Amino acid sequence: MTQSRREIVAWVGAQILPHESDVRRWLAASGTAPDAVDDIVQEAYCRLAGLSSVEHILNGRAYFFQTARNIAIEKIRRARIVRIDSVTEIDALNVMDGEPSPERIVAGRRELRRVQTLIEGLPPRCRDIFKLRRIHGMPQREIARRLGITENVVEMQTMRGLRLILRGLSEYESSQKPEPGAGRHDRATVRQGDR
Repeated sequence: MTQSRREIVAWVGAQILPHESDVRRWLAASGTAPDAVDDIVQEAYCRLAGLSSVEHILNGRAYFFQTARNIAIEKIRRARIVRIDSVTEIDALNVMDGEPSPERIVAGRRELRRVQTLIEGLPPRCRDIFKLRRIHGMPQREIARRLGITENVVEMQTMRGLRLILRGLSEYESSQKPEPGAGRHDRATVRQGDR
């Protein structure tokens, strides 16, 4: 069953967002480079935004960790130079070896550009706070101190940014779906054209 974007955004805010700092710490502790941590978290949010329903997810925290883990493994596979301990980790996880298809790479890059465009389209204050929090991984307290605002404002603007991005992704996906009956010709139109 498909859920509304509003329901999914509310679920992400309640079940996923509170665990982002734990996922970031876990990734950093596993030896993931700081810039890669940001990419993995952002990709995880993109994948969550692409879900048509979250009803099947029993534990948001576990799902977020699993999604981040899968993305990290994909990044390791794509890397041209792989650390030996990364190879060992992949072997220990019994992950099939293989490169993503060119189509998947292109689609991923396209989606990343869409997300970047949506981030840049956020209202200025919201965009600045969102970037500091979600892209640079800065703690709420530090952002609040730096900008002279409360932590509550930081949290609210971060959630607002996420909602706007998810809505933008949803609207884009909706605009890409063909209309029912698209591509079929109306018989009356075809007959008139044949005359």
